[in-house]
Amino acid sequence: MTVTSDQLLAPLKQYFGFGSFRPLQEEIIRDAIEGRDVFAVLPTGGGKSLCFQLPALVRPGLTVVVSPLIALMKDQVDAMTAAGVAATFLNSSLGAGESRGRLRGLHNGEFKLLYVSPERLLMSGFLDDLKTWNVTAFAIDEAHCISEWGHDFRPDYRKISSLREIFPNVPFMALTATATVRVRADIVKQLHLHEPRCYVASFNRPNLTYRVAAKAGAYEQVLSYIRTRRGEAGIIYCLARKTTEDIARKLSEDGIKALPYHAGMDATARGKNQESFLRDGSSVVCATIAFGMGINKPNVRFVIHYDLPKNIEGYYQETGRAGRDGLPGECLMMFSPGDRVKQMRFIEDKTDAKEREIARAQLENMIHYAEVASCRREFLLGYFGEKFLGTGVESEADGRARHSVRADLGQTDDGAHGVTRPTEPVNCEGCDNCLAPRQTWDGTLASQKFLSCVYRIREKGSFGVGMNHVIEVLTGGDTEKIRKFGHQSLSTYNIGGEHMRAEWGAIGRELVRLGFLFQNTEKFGVLEITDEGLAALKSRRKITLTKPVAPTEVATHRAGEIACDEVLFETLRVLRKLLADERSVPPYIVFSDVALRQMARNYPANEREFSRISGVGEKKLREFGETFLCEIAKHLERNARQMFAEDSFGQVEPMARRSRLTETVLETLHFFRAGKSVAQISQVRGLKDGTILSHIEEAILAGEAVEVERIMDAKARKEITAELTGYRQASLTPLFEKLGGRYPFGFLRICRALMQMQRGG
Repeated sequence: MTVTSDQLLAPLKQYFGFGSFRPLQEEIIRDAIEGRDVFAVLPTGGGKSLCFQLPALVRPGLTVVVSPLIALMKDQVDAMTAAGVAATFLNSSLGAGESRGRLRGLHNGEFKLLYVSPERLLMSGFLDDLKTWNVTAFAIDEAHCISEWGHDFRPDYRKISSLREIFPNVPFMALTATATVRVRADIVKQLHLHEPRCYVASFNRPNLTYRVAAKAGAYEQVLSYIRTRRGEAGIIYCLARKTTEDIARKLSEDGIKALPYHAGMDATARGKNQESFLRDGSSVVCATIAFGMGINKPNVRFVIHYDLPKNIEGYYQETGRAGRDGLPGECLMMFSPGDRVKQMRFIEDKTDAKEREIARAQLENMIHYAEVASCRREFLLGYFGEKFLGTGVESEADGRARHSVRADLGQTDDGAHGVTRPTEPVNCEGCDNCLAPRQTWDGTLASQKFLSCVYRIREKGSFGVGMNHVIEVLTGGDTEKIRKFGHQSLSTYNIGGEHMRAEWGAIGRELVRLGFLFQNTEKFGVLEITDEGLAALKSRRKITLTKPVAPTEVATHRAGEIACDEVLFETLRVLRKLLADERSVPPYIVFSDVALRQMARNYPANEREFSRISGVGEKKLREFGETFLCEIAKHLERNARQMFAEDSFGQVEPMARRSRLTETVLETLHFFRAGKSVAQISQVRGLKDGTILSHIEEAILAGEAVEVERIMDAKARKEITAELTGYRQASLTPLFEKLGGRYPFGFLRICRALMQMQRGG
């Protein structure tokens, strides 16, 4: 079956509200419709789901999507249903009655998409049903789960390959966001893909900013960081379940809506917390890695790793949950050399020696990433076999011009077995090392000592040792191994007292990154001096090292932000949540943050203009168009239209910018403008009158127009204003007493706010 571009663009706009495809989507969709097997590696937020959803609408029959998580299935089915697509899922969360109704619909051919888990898919009775449902395609989502080399291997995924024998002529599509070269090859092999068209998009996420901060009072650092991002959604990843609960509790006590999430929780409580986060009920979730795979919440603005991740694949996937909507996202990793010790304890508990060896190598790469002084983006992309050439220039795996059929799926080495050394320095303008390069120091003497120690150890016994043993020799350790090998007699024994062991570890790892040492992961991490290192040792050449990462500071860089009327954006967010709650779906099912920002930038005034907003398809135009257009019109009645530069996606500031209001203030403002009194809003929201009046005060100070005459009569306002004239005290208590307590403090604060705004703040 072949289709024209117009035949693809029509349903793209009708159901998904987009006017064009993202890189590689159209090529993948065409191959799928033509009945070819396809393997696609697209980054999180790169539009993987569309690659099997749109073909399902165009071709006849049923597309079966194999998905690993119940939450992922429900999320995608909700989104498809909201867009007007007949989709369903079958899993253990459904009651018998619900399952029967959906099975009946499948037997009647009512659905275009069916989401199932690999366990359900391979049940004998279910396979018999599949044969009668006119299945015309299989899509294997999160396909890296099928590879034993992947960071999230799941044995049940291995069994999916048996479908090939049962449905030999049905095309397969495998998709993932995270796969090294070795994992890609294993996926193709395990699924028995027939001459697949293989697409590997760039791993670069230009809207994400990567930062690493030294731990120094970690909780206070995190609290300070989140307080600068009030109202924004974020995920905090922790190593231990108890840590997730402790941080969530502390944040809640400090006024941040935070909830824990880990595999040890009761399933009902865990699901409730996840749902709250998806629906913007809580702004932060503190989680172990059990949270997030496939969670389609596009407006996560930050991801914090409270503890060191165990490998780069997991780190990349977890950071990829920020900024899925293309708007800015920040990825902050808290790092302490002591984190390595914690992870090593987990590794040593593994019974399989090969597993331990791979895990150690992966952990060392993670530490290299944390300590590297060069561009972090370059390091990440290099790990996945991609070369980054800097901003303004495509990476070697980026852009539409790259040929989509890749030949790099052979059994070649990948990032799990070594660090990719940078060639020439680049500046991504989106990581801490590029935005604020760390200070350097003359490390010649320290480097000479370290290199010399490695050399002397090899010279004495004709064998090498690992990093820890070298450090023990340098710092005069009295260990069994040192006594056994006679290393206490070396000339380099105990010559490194000027540095702590952790500092020597950082020095040694930087010498590996700089190419003076080689850490052989195939031989238990043995250190070997390279030719370059030997030449530097003999010539005593100057070696410049980099100071460790510093504690976190509040970041100001927000790459890729869409400049818009921030007050209108917040108002539309409140409206979106109200509409979503009425429908029992997450807010982003209604509209994404990108769509709201475009509305708050372009001020659409009619259905034709509204339909041009990203994500507005036919059904959403009918269902939500009038409501949002009315809200925008109301805003313009009270506020001046702001003007912006032509570049919608650059870092552009509006010509006139108002203070950003919190969600709770905007919700009060929404009810007030809907005609409710202060008392009625208090009752609806379960808050005190004084709290509602303080919200009104904040709105006035933010520049919002408020009908104050609906709150107090002209006489009260005149009397309070007269007393405020010339009043210079910060406390309003003396004024309250002078007025005989006839007016609440809220009235006094509102009148003061009005006077401040009249005086220009």
